[in-house]
Amino acid sequence: MSSQTINFTRGVPADESFPLTEIMEAATSILKENGTAIMQYGPALGFAPLRQWIAQWQGVQAEQVLTGNGSLELIEFLCRHMLRPGDVVFCESPTYDRTITLLRRHGAEVVGIPLESDGPNIEALESALAKRVPKFFYVIPDFQNPSGATCSGEKRKRIVELAERYNFMILEDAPYRLLRYRGAAQPTLFSLAPARTLHMSSFTKLIAPGVRMGFMLGNPDILAKVGKVAEDTYISPGYLAHGITYEWCRRGLLPPQIERLKALYAPRLDACLRAIDQYMPDAETTRPDGGFFLSVTLPPGTLTSEVRTEAARRNLNLSDGLAFFPNGGGERFLRLPYCALSPAQIEDGINRLAETVKAVRAK
Repeated sequence: MSSQTINFTRGVPADESFPLTEIMEAATSILKENGTAIMQYGPALGFAPLRQWIAQWQGVQAEQVLTGNGSLELIEFLCRHMLRPGDVVFCESPTYDRTITLLRRHGAEVVGIPLESDGPNIEALESALAKRVPKFFYVIPDFQNPSGATCSGEKRKRIVELAERYNFMILEDAPYRLLRYRGAAQPTLFSLAPARTLHMSSFTKLIAPGVRMGFMLGNPDILAKVGKVAEDTYISPGYLAHGITYEWCRRGLLPPQIERLKALYAPRLDACLRAIDQYMPDAETTRPDGGFFLSVTLPPGTLTSEVRTEAARRNLNLSDGLAFFPNGGGERFLRLPYCALSPAQIEDGINRLAETVKAVRAK
């Protein structure tokens, strides 16, 4: 047994992906040119030059851009503005566990729509809508966390059609969208229904978590109200980090950084898929074309909880699948984040996982 511990737990970027030299240069420049402004309080919607840059990048107006200290915090502010105890919110099942936590904290009734390899089950969505209409439907359409699935173009159109018919908002979370290693991208839900969609992303996966810069695109009236919640909470977001992010982006450094990330992460995804094919050929797994995750459904009768316990004896750490499912399920679900591991670590980890599953099944 290897003594090295392998963590298939948190979906974090690789330390070696951070453009530290570029960030230091951008920090020095923005402090010299605009230091007073980014050290002072400012409007809650965010640092104006950064909002203008994002607006130009995304093809919207600046008033359609809200920035914050990470996209998860923007979900929190949106919940404070939009939700009251007992309101219904739909999400995919599985979905990002921290969003489930936030929704429940605000007293929402969270309804999970089963997720398939090509996006939410539309029949299940229609059935749920026939019973109750949500305030919004939270979806991660590109390289979904935790499954790795990507919503097909056909299903995106159906989701938009249903949102129009039943009059609900769509909350589109897309932090992994630009990390596509192969294949063609599908249109965003925001591009299909800009008046009915709030689109979120962040620079956490593109630059580093330390910049704490998330943004939301959407209806200016809604964003202004969410911004008022932000103002009443922290007055303004972290202008220093946002100013550095702006200067870094203004220098044209985002496109080459994305290409570096693809070159770094694509071999890790390939290593993960190759190791599963070699060591777990019968596994039921997603096969994403990008992002940070893939997922495995363990064989019938094999519980993730038992596999996690046995895996720890092999110095392999796995995350609990139950938290990703808002209405139960996930007993056989495993999320495998691969971006922070080397290809050699990934192969070793999948080999240990296969041995663990065999050991559990043998019992």
